[in-house]
Order: sequence, then C-alpha cells, then structure tokens
Amino acid sequence: MKIKASTFYNIIFFAILTLLIIPQTRKPIQVTLHKAISSFSPSPSVIKTKNRAVIETYNWSLKSLDGNLFNFNTTKNKVVLVNFWATWCPPCIAEMPSMQKLYNDYKDHIEFVFVSNENTNVIQKFLQRKGYTFTAYNSISKPPKPFQVASIPKTYLLNKTGHIIVDKTGASNWNSDKIRALIDDLIQ
Repeated sequence: MKIKASTFYNIIFFAILTLLIIPQTRKPIQVTLHKAISSFSPSPSVIKTKNRAVIETYNWSLKSLDGNLFNFNTTKNKVVLVNFWATWCPPCIAEMPSMQKLYNDYKDHIEFVFVSNENTNVIQKFLQRKGYTFTAYNSISKPPKPFQVASIPKTYLLNKTGHIIVDKTGASNWNSDKIRALIDDLIQ
C-alpha cells in the first residue's frame, strides 16, 4: 500500500502537533526550532548611527549568583553585551551556546552582563547542567531606560561611548562572523 504525499505530510504535521501538546516534549522541540531559525537567519543588524539610543545613566545595581554586587557604572567606556534571558525561555536556551562561544573568546575584551529575574538556585543549576561559565546577575535596581524590556531574549551591544549598536529581540547566532567583526571593530 502506497501512502499519498499529502497524507504523509498530514501524519507528520499531527505527530509534531501532538508532541507540542505534551509538556515533556514541547520545550526541546521549541529549543530545536529556535536554534534552527537562529542559525539560518541573518546576524543581528547594526543600528544606523542617527537612530542609536545612548545610555545616559549607568546607575544600575546587580547581584551575581554568588552574592557579589556589580555596579553597571564599571562598564563605562567599555564595549558591553547585555542579555536579558530566563532558563524557561526556549529562544533564550537556543541562543545560549553561541553566547557561551562568544564569551569564551571575548571575555577579556568586552563586558558581558547576563541578567535574569529568576531565583539564583534555578539559574545556577541551569548554568551548571549546561556547562556555561559566564556570570549571571539579578537586577537589584531599575535598569537604565533603554534596558527596560518587555520580552526575552533581549540583547544589546554597546560601544565605548554608551551608544546601542545592536538591539535584538529573539534568538540569534551571537557567534557569527558578522558579530565577531563588529566587536573587533568596537574594541579597536
């Protein structure tokens, strides 16, 4: 018996739909889909000079998972990547491997500020399970106005003068040649 192509595609569609309904399979499927989309989508775009927002105040207090206070003022005159994320967020999870690779190569050249509003134990377990080595923070004061986000993941790349060069919502490949070339130009 030969199955028609349309019947085959309908079976596949309903199988995927069923798997998305089951909580244990939904998240891995979503993460995989976001990874695929971010790997095939273009790198985040650079904002045109005339449209760039600027960080006017660096007064923002954060706390690392081990309880150390971090004042965003220390990032003044540095290239900074700020990422708002959560452990339950499939697009966030999808882009984290590229963030880790970028962090591995640039941690001594730019500041990375990974911010989540989740419980520190939840974040620590997630980072350990995934083998991520970057420092994550909880915000303990209101972030500067441009960083007041409505959805995650949300990532900003700032130049040394505090101008937002990249403002990206959603998963992306942060380890792309385009982003690396941009960061290389910014740290010169």
